[in-house]
Amino acid sequence: MALRNAVLAALLEGEASGYDLAKGFDASVANFWMATPQQLYKELERMAAAGLIETRVVLQERRPNKRLHTITPAGRAALREFVADPVKPTAIRDELMVKVQGMEADDEPTVRAAVAEKLAWAKAKLARYERLRTRLLNGRSEPAYLEEAERVGPYLTLLRGIAFEQENVRWAEFALSVLDRRISAPVE
Repeated sequence: MALRNAVLAALLEGEASGYDLAKGFDASVANFWMATPQQLYKELERMAAAGLIETRVVLQERRPNKRLHTITPAGRAALREFVADPVKPTAIRDELMVKVQGMEADDEPTVRAAVAEKLAWAKAKLARYERLRTRLLNGRSEPAYLEEAERVGPYLTLLRGIAFEQENVRWAEFALSVLDRRISAPVE
């Protein structure tokens, strides 16, 4: 999947600056697509050149001018084409899993620290996702939101992100308990 499709999907929410998109990616889309601000800005330039988005400049005093982007009909058509394409199997590339797989007894304390860091990161992301969920629901029950909302895709992807981070927390806590027992066990 190209970054372009994730940006087009984000722009369905309305006009946004590159900064707004980067923040939005971090707060919501990051549960299924990661991009650096530099990647995002380069992609916005390519998308504008391809006619998938329109960009307007808002002049600002005492600040740099703001560039606001909106999805064009061609962008909507490209996104619809992507949505209609068959889904490819998900490929997981997780550096921590390579470290866990490759660790030997002497590496356990180092890998334990990496797992603890993953746990802290997962808990922080989970907390952010739960705050976003509360904002999306805006006092409504989940069934009411799902029936009334114009677009349910952002909520459904958020739920997937929440489930993913909950599993990361569960796995990391289990892995830490295993490593703690092994590290503290006397060597014979």
